[in-house]
Amino acid sequence: MDWKKEWKKLAVIVAVFLGCFYLPAGWGRFDNAVMESLHLIKWYAQEHVLLCLIPAFFIAGAVSVFVSKASVMKYLGAKANKILAYGVASVSGTILAVCSCTVLPLFSGIYRMGAGLGPAVAFLYSGPAINILAVILTARILGLELGIARAVGAVVFSVVIGLTMHFIYRKEELEKADGQMNMPEPEVSRPLWQNGLFFGVMIGVLVFANWGAPNDFHFKTENGETFRAAVIESPEHSGSEDGAYVLKILGGENAGEEAEIKAENIASKEAAAGAWTSIWKHKWVITSVFAVALAVILIFWFSIPAWKIIVGAVPVGILAFALPMEGMMVMIPFSAGVIALSWAASTTEGEAEEWFSSTWSFAKQILPLLFFGVIVAGLLLGRPGNEGLIPSEWVASAVGGNSVSANLFASVAGAFMYFATLTEVPILQGLIGAGMGKGPALALLLAGPALSLPNMLVIRSVMGTKKTLVFIALVIVMATICGIIFGSFF
Repeated sequence: MDWKKEWKKLAVIVAVFLGCFYLPAGWGRFDNAVMESLHLIKWYAQEHVLLCLIPAFFIAGAVSVFVSKASVMKYLGAKANKILAYGVASVSGTILAVCSCTVLPLFSGIYRMGAGLGPAVAFLYSGPAINILAVILTARILGLELGIARAVGAVVFSVVIGLTMHFIYRKEELEKADGQMNMPEPEVSRPLWQNGLFFGVMIGVLVFANWGAPNDFHFKTENGETFRAAVIESPEHSGSEDGAYVLKILGGENAGEEAEIKAENIASKEAAAGAWTSIWKHKWVITSVFAVALAVILIFWFSIPAWKIIVGAVPVGILAFALPMEGMMVMIPFSAGVIALSWAASTTEGEAEEWFSSTWSFAKQILPLLFFGVIVAGLLLGRPGNEGLIPSEWVASAVGGNSVSANLFASVAGAFMYFATLTEVPILQGLIGAGMGKGPALALLLAGPALSLPNMLVIRSVMGTKKTLVFIALVIVMATICGIIFGSFF
């Protein structure tokens, strides 16, 4: 037997055995951390996979099939117009409003199609970081100065990080650009406006299916008192209907103050009128309009037989009208729609089948890494408002004041934690209440939404280990510096 070849296998077996032998099962914190990881992956599967990731996979698959490399290189390549490339990439988050995981298939699609490292990385950062609702919620709950600093910082970050990555790997980028500079323009099967409308419709489904609820409510208590407030923490966060609401008053003489009211004392809670609320109330009607438009486009422009679209659409329509379009029940007709689209595309020869094949390639590459990363993140850090292996007191005590260490710790903690869209605001509210400085708060806001442990694992599979480490380091260092500067003034 050749031990030079076999010792690594033996080492792995021994390591796994020792890990199982000394597994701390029965230790309260470990058992709780395991449950936290399972709760987090369950929540992630329910809230993000079907409505966020699946549409993103189809869009990424479409990019790789229906968008030519020459076109991507022309607008986002290493030698593309910098103002256009970085301008589009840096404000993409205002349109997409996705989390750090949902942006990954889209980033992977444009990067593999020849986008320059700089614009692709700018898009990767800005997609989840520049979320209009998150910025508004930050300003409303955490203060106007933090909201403005987050918005400005995120746009500047995306451009600076993109340009820095391009500069560090400029030789590699220029070689790639030179190799593709003479790439001929491919023959197109349909006009640019048709492809643009096709992508616009799919993005419409992604955006409106995930349109977040407003955080501006009119409350009425059992004793008849009425007031307007934003919810910092609700009983649903803890899974208990007997808990209390933690609110921030938005109007009147008590504006800006926090209040805690038991759920049993709330007589009514109505979302404040406004454009955002109106869209939220009708988001499934709007999503359905985009879905119908997509079906028509697939029939007339992508040659998918009409009978396949009709056969798939009938059960979706029946389920949508028969079931209440709220809560988890929404997932049933949406899942039926995904299955119908997958069947119609995969069984139609030509570019439709190629589209589904590319979509499936993204899904099988990215989903396992995301699930593994979410489980590990839950094990270490728990869900928002809950603890994993790392005690929350350690985090709260490490981010007080405005020292370099406090800002660095906030940046690192934010980079490794998983934040779904908007959840970072109530988490920060609790940390600020526990003594967190405003500098570290901004550092976490700039590093957290754009990075997470699951996100890092997937980025590594796309860009490689070295580029991923450079990207993570740039985000953490810049977030730390911005936090120190901001904390010095506020």
